[in-house]
Amino acid sequence: MIADRLDRYIARNVLGAIVVVQVVLLGLDLVITYINDLGDVEGDYGALQVLFYLVFRLPWRFYQYAPVGVLIGALIGLGSMASSNELTVMRGAGRSLTRILWGVMKPIILVIAVVLFVAEFVSPRTEQFASAWRLEKMQGEGAVLTERGGWQREGDSFYRFGAIRADQVVLDLTRYRFEGHELREALNARRAVWRDGGWVLEDVAVTRFEEGRTDAIHQASRPWKTQLTPAALDRLLRDVETQAPSELWAYARYLHAQGQQATQPLLYFWQKMLMPLTMASLVLVAASFVFGPLRSVAAGTRVFYGVITGLVFKYLQDLLGPASTVFGFSPAWAVLVPTLICAGLGLYLLRRTG
Repeated sequence: MIADRLDRYIARNVLGAIVVVQVVLLGLDLVITYINDLGDVEGDYGALQVLFYLVFRLPWRFYQYAPVGVLIGALIGLGSMASSNELTVMRGAGRSLTRILWGVMKPIILVIAVVLFVAEFVSPRTEQFASAWRLEKMQGEGAVLTERGGWQREGDSFYRFGAIRADQVVLDLTRYRFEGHELREALNARRAVWRDGGWVLEDVAVTRFEEGRTDAIHQASRPWKTQLTPAALDRLLRDVETQAPSELWAYARYLHAQGQQATQPLLYFWQKMLMPLTMASLVLVAASFVFGPLRSVAAGTRVFYGVITGLVFKYLQDLLGPASTVFGFSPAWAVLVPTLICAGLGLYLLRRTG
């Protein structure tokens, strides 16, 4: 009974600190980004609309700040208990370091569940809605949903997409069809419309390359047979980082089916799926700062080292992501290596405390 009460007390302190840190981080980010985005005001997109747009994006920002929020929150929660000698009393009463760490990990399990739920069901939809709503305010109805464009291969054809509107209309579609290494046909359509379960190209210009001659024709409309659905095109043109894990996995499988590399969607997929290990490793680092060599320094110093550790962790992941493409190793290792380094460092420092 007493052990359960101590676990709940530790969990309450750590979880409360994590919530406070997360609120502070999101609040600072909201204020700074709002001031910066006021320069984008135009048309019906005024100062109030800028605020609404940033509020819609809060779930995504929450997901981005979750690891550093857990690290700093665990540091502050455990650090406050260490400063008031509560951890010393617990250990003096016979509570092992392992049992204290288990009490810390319990609220982290809840945080992980919330973060994974947001990553899968909330942030992809709020990000998509926020982008469409912002562009519609700036451009009016039928606004372009994304202006990123993109290339895609399907069989012997290569496609370039200019943009996709919120009403599932693709703008400026170009297709290059090859036979072996020879270009046989170039097609450009002003737009593609999804009707009755299939695509229809409109205002189409086709150039065919035959032996010794070139034929050019124009068509008002023609069907477009492709495996690309509006949802698949949306995944192609939308920012890969903001997509749900299930969408990233489906996108990676589609790219593999087309004989293409899927390094980028797999990298973000593993980042989201391995988030529990990432947070657990950061909590171990935070605990090592409280119980290990930094236990005698000021709380502010521990938080500073925690922030530095979080930044190093993030930059290492950002560095290994592109490296996985260059050197050809699995994107999962780009996520696992920094996580394992953090976990190893935390366990080593904790082991030195005895």
